[in-house]
Amino acid sequence: MILGERDPEVKAGVQDVDMSGQTVLVTGSTNGLGRQAAVAMGRLGADVIVHGRDQAAGESAVQELEGLGSDAQFVSADYTDVTAVREMAAEVETAVDEIDVLCNNAGGLFEDGERTDLGVDLNFHINHLSPFLLTTELLDTLASDARVITTASIGHRVSSLNLDALIEPGPFSEWAAYCQSKLANIHFSNELARRLDNAGSDVTSNSFHPGIIPGSEFSRALPGPIQQFGDLLDDVPLTDSPEDGAATMAYLAASGDVEGDTGKYYARCRKRRPAPDARDETAQRDLWKRSADLLGIEEPLADYA
Repeated sequence: MILGERDPEVKAGVQDVDMSGQTVLVTGSTNGLGRQAAVAMGRLGADVIVHGRDQAAGESAVQELEGLGSDAQFVSADYTDVTAVREMAAEVETAVDEIDVLCNNAGGLFEDGERTDLGVDLNFHINHLSPFLLTTELLDTLASDARVITTASIGHRVSSLNLDALIEPGPFSEWAAYCQSKLANIHFSNELARRLDNAGSDVTSNSFHPGIIPGSEFSRALPGPIQQFGDLLDDVPLTDSPEDGAATMAYLAASGDVEGDTGKYYARCRKRRPAPDARDETAQRDLWKRSADLLGIEEPLADYA
C-alpha cells in the first residue's frame, strides 16, 4: 500500500476534522473504496447516505455506520436506469434538508459492449451520464458551501473524448470506452465548477484518481503489457488499495486545505495537472450540452456557461 495500514482519514491527515452535522451522499458505497470512504466520514461524525444496488450490502454498510454513531440510510438505484436515478434524487431530497458532500463514486469498467436504452455505451452511461443527472437533480439540495467530488481515473490520460463514438454504435474496445468515460468525469467536474462559480455559488466541484487498486475492474482490464505491469504491482507493497483511494475522497470531503478550491484534479491527496484533453473548456461545454440532450432535460445552469 502506498500509505500503509491506516484508516483512510488518517492517511488523508483529516482524522481530527469534525464532520458532525454534515450529510454526505456517497454513490457506489456498499463495497470497495466507496464504502471505505463512507465509513471514514462516518468516523468523523458525518451522517451518511449509502448508495448501491445490493440491498443486503447496503444494509450491512448502514449497520457499520450506525455502529459508529452515524445517522445512516441506504438508497438504491440502478445506474443504467434514468428513471431510477431521478427517483433516487427525489428520495434523497425528501429524506434530508441539504447535502454537504456529494461523492460521485459509482461506476466501473464494463466489458460486454452493451448499450443502454439511450443508445450509448454502458461505461459512458453509468460512469458519466448518471452522475451528471444525479448531481444536476440535486443542485437545489446542495448546501451553500457543499463539495461535489467525482471519482475519475488516470485512464483519462490515454483517451481523447469522441462523443460521436460513444453515442453512436461502433466497434471500439471497452477499455477505450472506460477511459473516455473517465475523461468525461473530469470534463463534467470542471464544467460544473465553472458554471457554479459563474453563478456566484460557493459550491465546489473537484475530481480525483483513486489509484490502480489490486483486484479492481480497472486493474484486471489493463491491456497488453500494461496488464502485466499491473499484475506485478499487485504483488508489491507499493500498490494502491481501497483505503488509499478512499483517503483522497475523504481528503477532498473534509480537509480545510481544499476549502474554496474548485475545478481541480487530485491524486494521493495532492493537486495534480490532468492531461491536456481534460483541460479543453470547449469540450467540457460540448459534453455538458450533449449530456443534457441525451437525457432529455433542459441544460442545467445554462445561463452560466
